[in-house]
Amino acid sequence: MAKKHVAVLMGGFSSERPVSLSSGNSCADALEAEGYAVTRVDVSRDIANVLQELKPDVVFNALHGPFGEDGTIQGILEYLQIPYTHSGVLASALAMNKEQAKIVAKAAGVPVAEAKVMDRSEFTAKHPMKPPYVIKPVSEGSSFGVVIVKEDQSHPPQVVTSDEWKFGGSVMVERYIHGRELTCAVMGDVAIGVCEIIPVGHQFYDYDSKYVAGGSNHVVPAKISLKIYQKIQTLSLKAHQAIGCKGISRSDFRYDDRFSEDGELIWLEVNTQPGMTPTSLVPDIAKAAGHTFGELLSWMVEDASCLR
Repeated sequence: MAKKHVAVLMGGFSSERPVSLSSGNSCADALEAEGYAVTRVDVSRDIANVLQELKPDVVFNALHGPFGEDGTIQGILEYLQIPYTHSGVLASALAMNKEQAKIVAKAAGVPVAEAKVMDRSEFTAKHPMKPPYVIKPVSEGSSFGVVIVKEDQSHPPQVVTSDEWKFGGSVMVERYIHGRELTCAVMGDVAIGVCEIIPVGHQFYDYDSKYVAGGSNHVVPAKISLKIYQKIQTLSLKAHQAIGCKGISRSDFRYDDRFSEDGELIWLEVNTQPGMTPTSLVPDIAKAAGHTFGELLSWMVEDASCLR
């Protein structure tokens, strides 16, 4: 029997376009190797017309950032009745809004850091929170716009109120969590593994350490106690289910074990469209769990549906 015709959506017009092109082409290559008929689609504003003409069996969503992972493209695919990968409209919109996602995760028993959302115009000479803290755009990915304010910084960073700021009017100010960067992939209803991310030559896991070869080391499985490893898996699945994610998701954590092995474990966010580039985390975690890249993507295509 002929395998399905898969339209791989990539590129688009968000600030994460280069990442999406890399993810999309990696996925398209691997799906072709698995025997699928693949059409690569660089997404523009006429995507609904393009898909109506293509009539694919499945859409593989490799878009990142606003439009691609905030519920917008998902709504278009629901309207067109084309089965698609990853999370549906509501979970995508919810996960993309860091403030709302934290409210839902906390209600499900997932530990989150103290935070508040402010208009960037409210930043004055006074710190909005005792340093150290982190400033994040409310609805961006790939660490765009993330600023870390250290203990010894005398005033808030000026970049947030400058004309150079391109990440919206609202920002989240969140208590900075010392410690290790850990992430866990969920595949369906199974937390398949935990990875520690060790940035190389970077203060934190920023854009370059995510996407430039050699920018970070991925330790899979993470070298942490079994108790903490299993706790991260449990919390990742809780967040995935509470927010309503489907297919693949990835939850990010900080783990401060400076003073004890139990330490402090804090959930940061869930990614409903994890990167699928050669340097991405989910393919590494899946490989350690016994799934080749091709098998992972085939599972996602066969898992695709509407009403997600």
